[in-house]
Amino acid sequence: MSIPLSERLRPQHLSEIAGQPHLTGLTGYISRIVQAGRPLSILLFGPPGCGKTTIARLYAKAFQLPFVTLSAVFNTTTDLKKILKEGQETPLFNRQTILFVDEIHRFNRAQQDIFLPFLEDGSLILVGATTENPSFVLNNALLSRLRVLTLHSLDADALKQILARYEEKTKPLPMGEECRRFLIDLAQGDGRHLLNLLENLETSPPEQWDLATLSTVLQKRSPLYDRHQEGHFNLISALHKSIRGSDPDAALYWLCRMLDGGEDPLYIARRMIRLATEDVGLADPQALTVALNGWNTYNMLGSPEGELAIVQVVIYLALAPKSNALYTAYGEAREDAAETGHLNPPKEILNAPTQLMKEMGYGHGYQYDHDTPRGFSGQEYFPEKLGRKSYYHPVERGFEREMSKRLEYFNQLRKKSKS
Repeated sequence: MSIPLSERLRPQHLSEIAGQPHLTGLTGYISRIVQAGRPLSILLFGPPGCGKTTIARLYAKAFQLPFVTLSAVFNTTTDLKKILKEGQETPLFNRQTILFVDEIHRFNRAQQDIFLPFLEDGSLILVGATTENPSFVLNNALLSRLRVLTLHSLDADALKQILARYEEKTKPLPMGEECRRFLIDLAQGDGRHLLNLLENLETSPPEQWDLATLSTVLQKRSPLYDRHQEGHFNLISALHKSIRGSDPDAALYWLCRMLDGGEDPLYIARRMIRLATEDVGLADPQALTVALNGWNTYNMLGSPEGELAIVQVVIYLALAPKSNALYTAYGEAREDAAETGHLNPPKEILNAPTQLMKEMGYGHGYQYDHDTPRGFSGQEYFPEKLGRKSYYHPVERGFEREMSKRLEYFNQLRKKSKS
C-alpha cells in the first residue's frame, strides 16, 4: 500500500509543527498545557492544511493517552454513541481517552449534546477540529466546555519549512528559487496542498524543473470559500467596506475573490442595491439607478457577460460621494415611531369624509400648500405631543449639498410662517 506523502512527512513532535508557534512553540498554549501535565478539551479552529489533525495526534501522544479518532463526515451519532459506550465498559476510560472529532461542525447542535455528560464526568478529553467559525456552528453548552484555539494559514516561512522537511526526508528538489516561490504561492497557505503538489511532481520528474513546466503540470488550488458560512460573510463585508471607503481597486479584488469562489452574482448585485441606499444615498441619487441597472443586466445576460455590469456598479459606487444620512435618518425615525405609536396625527391634516369627523375638527384649518405664495404652508405634521423632530442631516458631499440648501430654505420659510 502506498502511504501518502502527507502521512510520511507528518511531524512526530509538537515542536516540529510549522506555522503555529502561538500554540506549539516553546511557550505556546498547547505546549503549556502539556507541561502542566493535565489534558484539557480543546477545539482547533482553522483553514484546511494548517495542522489540526497532526496537532490532535501529537497532543494525545504527549500525554500517552488512548487516542480514538472520529470524522463527522463519515461517522454518525450512532457510531459515536457506540464508541463512548464501549469505552465506558472497558478499562480504557479509567485512564481517560482523547477523542478526536474531525469536522465536528457537521454534527448538528442537538447531536453535539452527546459529548456533554462525558466531558462533565471527566472520562473523555475531546479534541474537535473545524474549518468553520465555532460561534456559528457549535452550541453554547459545548463551546463553554472547550478551549477554542485558532490556527492560521501557513505563511511563506512555514511552507518553506515543509519544503525543507521534504528534501531532508526524501531528496533535494531539482529546481531553482523561482520555482520554489511558485510552489509556495500555489499552495496558498495550505501545507497539505503543498505536499500534494510535491507528490504530483514525483510521478514524472525531469532532470530540472522550470517555471513553464511546473505551470503545465500543477493545478491551481481552488479558492477557500464557503458560500453559506464565514467565508461568505467575511468577503461580502470586505467588499462592502472597500466600497464605503472609496477604494475601487480593493473592491474589485474582493469582488473577484467572491466570484472565483462560486458566489451567486445576483447576491452581490442585490447587496450593491442596498449599499447604494445605505452608503451613497442622496449624495448621488443616480447610484441606486446604476445598481438596479446592474442587477437587471446580469439577470438578462447571466455569466460571464453579465458580470461586467456588476463590475461597473462596484466601481461606480466606490467612486461615488458617500452619505449615510438616509440610513441614519431612517433609524432615528423608526425609534421615535416605535416609542410614540399611540400618538395621532394633528387633526387639521386628516381627511373628514363624514359629518361627525368634520364636527370633531378633522381637516379644520388645513392649508393647501399649492395655494400659498411659495407653495409651502409651514404647518406642522408631527403629533402635537411629540413636537418637531429633525432626522435628515445631509452631508456637504455630492448632490446632498443641494439637498442641504433645499432643507435650509424650507426651514427658514417654516420659521417665518411661525413669526
